[in-house]
Amino acid sequence: MLSLTIIIFILACMLLYASVEYLTHQKKLRSIPIRIHINGTRGKSSVSRLIGAGLRAGGYKTVTKVTGTFPRLIMSDGTETAIHRKAKANILEQLSIINFSARQNVDVLILECMALKPQYQRICEQQMVKATHGVLTNIRLDHLDVMGPTLDDVAVALCGTVPRKAKLFTSEDRCIDFVKKVAAQQNTEVFQALGNTINDHEVQGFSYIEHKANIELALKVCLSLGVNRADALAEMQKTMPDEGALKKSLIRAEKKEISFYNGFAANDPESTLMIWKAITRSLTNDEQRTILLNTRKDRQDRARQLVEMIASKMDYDRVALIGESTDLVEDMALKNQVPKNKILKIGRPDSAEQFKQLLKASAVRSTILGVGNMGAGGAELAHYFENFNLQLTH
Repeated sequence: MLSLTIIIFILACMLLYASVEYLTHQKKLRSIPIRIHINGTRGKSSVSRLIGAGLRAGGYKTVTKVTGTFPRLIMSDGTETAIHRKAKANILEQLSIINFSARQNVDVLILECMALKPQYQRICEQQMVKATHGVLTNIRLDHLDVMGPTLDDVAVALCGTVPRKAKLFTSEDRCIDFVKKVAAQQNTEVFQALGNTINDHEVQGFSYIEHKANIELALKVCLSLGVNRADALAEMQKTMPDEGALKKSLIRAEKKEISFYNGFAANDPESTLMIWKAITRSLTNDEQRTILLNTRKDRQDRARQLVEMIASKMDYDRVALIGESTDLVEDMALKNQVPKNKILKIGRPDSAEQFKQLLKASAVRSTILGVGNMGAGGAELAHYFENFNLQLTH
């Protein structure tokens, strides 16, 4: 009988503690007037950074947290701090960021959603963030093992972060009717941004290749909060891009000219194909086209999707394989009718050796698009390409 009493007492204490913690968290949330929760398949980190920059231009005191390729905390003066994790990423990390932001007395907290499982996405929004402004960049076929298997399933999962009685900004087009339906159920107003208001000159003002839809999406959020468009755009153009942002490096070596595009972060088939079409649209017939596929051994389903898409929808001269499990990926490519003489299997030597083999296999004029993963050496090889010309001067 005594032991039962002790158990009841412990449970009561735990319930009291949880209630106090919840109420304390809600108080901290209320101390942050504007909370922007950003979700979607692609572009979350880029849009988070753009919104943070635009709002800084409007005089807001901000904290921006991106998970992206490498997790970062961006302060109101634009300085960045790496987020060091002792273990694997966990959504509870968001609570510590909210606590920190409340102590900083910020006007705006911009949080990139880090949850994948549908139930965790809902918890992040409904219990942790309770956004005043939601952002859904797009809905594409990725992480199908968790959110799939269909695009409709992914849409349901991602719409778990549609806020209640708030504003939602999105660049989604195909599933927009479903997004609007969910938003209506939440009494939330939807604003769509497809990039139509952004001209080529404005895009050229960025130091990297930014998508028009991302720019317009971020601008609409900033405009809704009273920031002047020109001021917001000017600050966005100056902001530091995410490690995974699409960048072009022009390499001249051994009488060859190589245009290297770092698209490793665009690791779903649809985004990869969209980038490839944009890049190759202006290429001449004499320019060699190489798809550089970087794979991780724990992302074989993604590798399979990319190989199938490359084989069926992309016009290429060569497919180069780097990273992990390249033997397995080569088998996938052969089974999908990629000719063996068009496959260059490099594997995972250091970046200098990968670069050397790519350079040797390249024609006088070549374009290389890196896709698949920033991990497993992808980020390191991208940095090698980006800094190659600088190395030659030292």
